[in-house]
Amino acid sequence: MREVDVAIIGAGPAGLFAAYYAGFRGLSVAVVDALPEPGGQVTAMYPEKAIFDVAGFPSIKGRDLVANLVAQAAAFGPEYLLGVRAQELSYLSDRPVLTLADGQQLHCGAVLITGGLGSFTPRPLPAAAGFTGRGIVFFVPHLADLAGHDVLIVGGGDSAFDWALALQPLARSVTLVHRRDRFRAHAATVARVQQLPIRIVVNAEVARIHGDGLVTGADLLVKGGDAETVPVDTMIAALGFTADLGPLAHWGLTLDKRHIVVDSTMATNLPRVFAAGDITEYPGKVRLIATGFGEAATAVNNAAVIIDPAAHLFPGHSSDVG
Repeated sequence: MREVDVAIIGAGPAGLFAAYYAGFRGLSVAVVDALPEPGGQVTAMYPEKAIFDVAGFPSIKGRDLVANLVAQAAAFGPEYLLGVRAQELSYLSDRPVLTLADGQQLHCGAVLITGGLGSFTPRPLPAAAGFTGRGIVFFVPHLADLAGHDVLIVGGGDSAFDWALALQPLARSVTLVHRRDRFRAHAATVARVQQLPIRIVVNAEVARIHGDGLVTGADLLVKGGDAETVPVDTMIAALGFTADLGPLAHWGLTLDKRHIVVDSTMATNLPRVFAAGDITEYPGKVRLIATGFGEAATAVNNAAVIIDPAAHLFPGHSSDVG
């Protein structure tokens, strides 16, 4: 069993900023994440997409935001335990003991859960069975890989329209198909896509996929009409995903559906266990990366005075530190 001041569960933006802030407060940190690299959902789902609502950045790619957060925390040397799930929570001498899926144990001054939406699994496209990884993808880690492709995007949410915007300058063609004539995506994004040479097919679904090994085309069936075959090199199934808390759901945390209930200090109902970011719930909660940053700092500062009662809640501004 190893000693650590703060164990952070989740290496997404909120968790990475918490790692910096805990280091700034002089606390030792271990960051645990089931994914093999830091960044959480940003790295897994939209590393190449532009993010416009992070303070101080008019626009920043998800990949670059994660790299900046890792560099920011690096000054304090957090330990990363990646590719391993946080499995069990127990207590020893009133301090949390975090047991990982590989058997490692961390004796913690505090635990901070920044797990985003928990474990997430893309919703499957029924017609794509057998083609996943052979032209059917759920995320696009590198936009350049699709340069010159005929791209078919399935979905009507923000992800579908964001991929359309990002790929239009690179792809040979971009077609977006949605089973309804109304979209869940932000209206401004929909308007931008409608102004570009991107074909939008509504009230339609993918009825069949063509290809011998790799995808070469798809049949689009419009409601009340005939099927139309379109060429496809890559199909993006942007149908959303299902998420669950995994082992965290059995720790005795107070939950509101799949979110962890916290108070104004970001404390959960369990002693020395805090939470921040999208995984939390409280009255007026707004799920933004920017919100998660503030919650992470609040959680770390309140954890710091529990770990060391002689510490001050507010450590001063970073600009005052040499």
